[in-house]
Amino acid sequence: MSTRRLTVAQALIAFLAAQHTERDGHRRRLITACWGIFGHGNVAGIGQALLESGPTAMPYLQGRNEQAMVHAAVGYARQCDRLAAQAVTTSIGPGATNLVTGAALATINRLPVLLLPGDTFATRPADPVLQQLEVPYAGDVSVNDALRPVSRYFDRVTRPEALIPAALAAMRVLTDPAETGAVTLALPQDVQAEAYDWPAEFLAERVWHVRRPAPDPAALAEAAEAVRRARRPLLVAGGGVHHSEAEDALRALADATGIPVASTQAGKGSLRHDHPADVGGVGHTGTAAANDLARAADLVIGVGTRYSDFTTASSTLFADPAVRFVNLNIASFDGHKLAALPLLGDARAGLEALTAALAGHRVPAAYEAECAAGKRRWERVVERAYAAPDAAARPTQTQVIGALDAVVGDDDVVINAAGSLPGDLHKLWRARSRRQYHLEYGYSCMGYEIPAAIGVRLAAPDRPVWALVGDGTYLMLPTELVTAVQEGVDINVVLIQNHGYASIGGLSDAVGGERFGTAYRYRAADGSFTGPPLPVDLAANAASLGARVLRAATVGELRAALATARETAGPTCVYVETETADTVSSAPGTHAWWDVPVAETATRPAAASAREEYDRRATARRHHL
Repeated sequence: MSTRRLTVAQALIAFLAAQHTERDGHRRRLITACWGIFGHGNVAGIGQALLESGPTAMPYLQGRNEQAMVHAAVGYARQCDRLAAQAVTTSIGPGATNLVTGAALATINRLPVLLLPGDTFATRPADPVLQQLEVPYAGDVSVNDALRPVSRYFDRVTRPEALIPAALAAMRVLTDPAETGAVTLALPQDVQAEAYDWPAEFLAERVWHVRRPAPDPAALAEAAEAVRRARRPLLVAGGGVHHSEAEDALRALADATGIPVASTQAGKGSLRHDHPADVGGVGHTGTAAANDLARAADLVIGVGTRYSDFTTASSTLFADPAVRFVNLNIASFDGHKLAALPLLGDARAGLEALTAALAGHRVPAAYEAECAAGKRRWERVVERAYAAPDAAARPTQTQVIGALDAVVGDDDVVINAAGSLPGDLHKLWRARSRRQYHLEYGYSCMGYEIPAAIGVRLAAPDRPVWALVGDGTYLMLPTELVTAVQEGVDINVVLIQNHGYASIGGLSDAVGGERFGTAYRYRAADGSFTGPPLPVDLAANAASLGARVLRAATVGELRAALATARETAGPTCVYVETETADTVSSAPGTHAWWDVPVAETATRPAAASAREEYDRRATARRHHL
């Protein structure tokens, strides 16, 4: 048998360079690059292997923060419809544990990323070694074990030959649309450098076929009959529509049947905003049009959604006593949620089959007219939120979104993850194309936006990319601006200064917390954070990291700055301070509840009043059985 003598790290890099995916006859490389920060746990192993392999075999990307590197890789994978991914390597110790947040984000959002953290010695030449976690009851535990619960697959490669089954299992999970997420191969630093004779078959090119399983015919027939019987069906499009490239199939179903389509944060853009069937976002951050339909729906068809609490309004939204669910999903776990009829299969294949099974069926004309009227009413809400009559005034946050809406084209990508912006965007953004709206709301991780923008731009170098970032998020993780400058990655950052945590400030008000600890201000005489705003100049900070900065003080200046940024090469930051500087949202109010428990007993009137409202709302919760 032909063999090749390489270190474990060299073999792993050679193996990764030979992996490909194929779907619908289109073949592409699976692992396209490796992000890395080197330390004693990986510099002589993975680091040396990357250097020796050269940039063609495995391009290397230098990051500044381990969590941010995972975010960049996740943004890349999402833009690639999960058919291509990137690896991330770190040293042992803090480098490895910094991966945990990014891994959780990837796994919760069902997005593939390969994590290659260094690990302490397998041979234990000294005990303890630098950065070793000493656990009295278990000698084989390291800090990397913190990655187990946030990984879809985890293995520790303690012998060279163990890499073969571990690497193959890792690729299987990365390419499985029902199982994918963060995959971790922990690599002890001594094993990385150990040589072994590798079988040629292990290092040969390998193609992982991503198939499109069709739903069971009997389940399909039952689902079609449920749709035909329904008086008020509503389709909820989730992220699986995008991952499966099922947008055309969804549009064909909507065109043929007239069934209205609402979208989750991950599914927004499944239909263009101006398609007659698109009624906007659904759930706690959704539109009045979609949520009114959801409350009265007697059949909900979920496609590629995991039904988070924001989507279901904490199990209060789908209020019809007789409501039933049909769930088209590649994952059995999600397909069975809400006691649904599970239609297990690929989203595109399933939608095509359902459309064929519903041939000749259309919802009542009165229902279509009701949906259209709700859509028109909400469009007027959007227009009012975007309107800025005075170009010389300081903009509100919704006017910032409106100014961006007027600048972007169909190919632009808008990225956000946390704070008050996701709610505003879900309600108001007019998605023009399938991958324009990029919201990470499974984990809602502050700090995701800038590194994810880099990943998206690497995956789609011809598409303008915008990272919408609040001041709270920016202060948590701005460092990958340096990476964007170094690599010449053309991203635009819209940095909104509202002096605090706007989203949590509003939530705090609603639950009786009185905005405690949510403003970025000096302390007042009574010890509260109610003094003047902090004199932090985030624009100057962005400029110090190498970005071009455009300051916009008014609506007119903002419009001009956004237009300039879109045409400017290299990382550009548009800095704007919003009118609602005390973390008060200017967006339309919420049209569905979200369950955040309130103090059951309190002496402060705000909390007592909030508890009364909570008890009233909570009575609407139900289990769909």
